[in-house]
Amino acid sequence: MRILENEQLRVTISDYGAELSGIFDKKNEREVLWNADPAYWKRHAPVLFPNVGRLYQDHCLIDGKTYTSGQHGFARDMEFTCTEESETSVTHLLEATDETKKAWPYEFRLYITHTLNGRDLTVSWKVVNKDQETMYFTIGAHPAFNVPALPDTVQSQYHLTFSGQKELTYCLLNPEFGTAVPDQTHTLELEDGTCLIDAHMFDEGALIFDDGQITKAGITLPDGTPYVEISCDGFPNFGIWSAIGAPFVCLEPWMGRCDNTGYDKELSQKPNINTLKPEEIFEKSYVISMK
Repeated sequence: MRILENEQLRVTISDYGAELSGIFDKKNEREVLWNADPAYWKRHAPVLFPNVGRLYQDHCLIDGKTYTSGQHGFARDMEFTCTEESETSVTHLLEATDETKKAWPYEFRLYITHTLNGRDLTVSWKVVNKDQETMYFTIGAHPAFNVPALPDTVQSQYHLTFSGQKELTYCLLNPEFGTAVPDQTHTLELEDGTCLIDAHMFDEGALIFDDGQITKAGITLPDGTPYVEISCDGFPNFGIWSAIGAPFVCLEPWMGRCDNTGYDKELSQKPNINTLKPEEIFEKSYVISMK
């Protein structure tokens, strides 16, 4: 485990998956991040790479060849190497192996950097194409926050907050394939950019927001006090999810997402796919702010 700490926060990052594993808010004396209790969900905040969510029938087509990859890809279940560490930041690296090439055929380097500044934690991704071919991928975040955060409160007393919109449009997952059904859209009605976390909000799984609708998403305590917020300018997709009855809510900025149900074209043609030519570099970051 790697620890970043200042007067405000203590942040823990694991070498396994380069996964953010704890955010202790010293000011409010509470843990913000989910504890990965396997009774509900065994993870804290995994990175989703090289695919966000599921591929249709767990397969993708690259240059006419079929590759099999599980939900959210392989990076979250691999040991990273810590390459840099200071009082304010830590950087981890994952490189291609013979095993990763069975699921996704490219030579790559994935760097994940966590940087602590006051009450803000910036998570930065850097993907380097070390292959001789053009590389295609999606990448996303999946942090789970404790909700409820206060004793003697329940999740349905908390609000989700957004950037002042009156409503948001989302789609759901096909329960058989775990892939999106984008032609069946739903509306999340907001009042002053907020909505209660309804007790049945996640009965049908994750809510998927496309078209860059969400640039900020947060959670407030029952009295309306801001609790935690994610800033993610320039992310085309966003997910909000919790396991049924679980005491956490995931706010998930994504660069690309799961397949649409029935998708059978080349990975290169997938909507919101990230493209890197040989030796090109992809960089993107989001910020978790404790309020």
